Amino acid sequence: METDASPEHTESGSATAEQDDPIKGLARGGSPVALSVLDLSTVGVEHSPSDALRTTTELARSVERWGFHRLWVAEHHGMPGIASSAPAVVIAHLAAHTTTLRLGSGGVMLPNHAPLVVAEQFGTLQALHPGRIDLGVGRAPGTDQATARALRRTTGLLSADDFPQQLGELIAFLDDDFPVDHPYAAIQSVPHGPMPPVWLLGSSGFSAQLAGALGLPFAFAHHFSAQNTLPALQLYRQSFQPSEVLAEPYALIGVQAVAADTDEEALDIIRPVALSMLRLRRGMPGKQPTRREAREYPYTELEQSFIDSWLADAVYGAPESVRAGLDELRERTGVDELMLTANVPDRDSKLHSFELIAKAYRMI
Repeated sequence: METDASPEHTESGSATAEQDDPIKGLARGGSPVALSVLDLSTVGVEHSPSDALRTTTELARSVERWGFHRLWVAEHHGMPGIASSAPAVVIAHLAAHTTTLRLGSGGVMLPNHAPLVVAEQFGTLQALHPGRIDLGVGRAPGTDQATARALRRTTGLLSADDFPQQLGELIAFLDDDFPVDHPYAAIQSVPHGPMPPVWLLGSSGFSAQLAGALGLPFAFAHHFSAQNTLPALQLYRQSFQPSEVLAEPYALIGVQAVAADTDEEALDIIRPVALSMLRLRRGMPGKQPTRREAREYPYTELEQSFIDSWLADAVYGAPESVRAGLDELRERTGVDELMLTANVPDRDSKLHSFELIAKAYRMI
């Protein structure tokens, strides 16, 4: 059941959040690192976008109680199985239904937007919920080329080459720090105030090096680019330059993680996610299939190879198996924070998964 947070709760929650480091997560219970959540508001064939967004809202309220540090939502377009196409709108809704949980974008795909618009959106979120907002940005479109052109209102060639310039403009708008001779020097984003932390997201080495050079925190998409995780983290750490934001590197990775009462049930829950990824890679995005469809799908040898490879990079099973897998991944990568995602549309399975993980780490 959802209830709006009262002004008193929102105010006290914001004050509590402001006492924490605006970037670094807090490890709770028996967890050696902070645990956070990435949610895509997954839509299944038996669900509606409204169902998915209600589940995301309930998830945010629940993981706040269970001691997770932050929850991010991601920008995707033209994908019937993902309802979080407008992160700023979703974040505003989630922030109104929670009190202390950090909320942010994982991320906003900056090439799709004018930097000033993003600065205004997240400046507004920060004004409404001081000390609770993260701004994660990426350079991929988060969609196909035709949809990206519609978003950007251009018929020209699309490229991410100007991302560093766009990022520089975004940070300058947030900081009100353009050089005096810059064309935008007289423009101020409004509302304006202390800027939310800016994170760089990536699935390759480009954003890793850029985040390091700028001294920004880095979030790597291990959940769909596991083969690049260690090289990207190494590049980030090697290229890191201390800044006003960070004195030393701070990195998190996204991890597909599903816990259930048994290993067999966890596999049954996560198998439709793998089938959805197979269809996405083949240019056939859609709503997530049911467990039965994924179980009975006539996989070819090549398709089964993809599924097996994808599952090998996920962490799933009974709670202690999931904890062991997450602990091994943290030790292998040396990351400061794990951001767990369970891209399943079923409300009960998703909430139960995160509750089991919280209990496995003695957070509740």
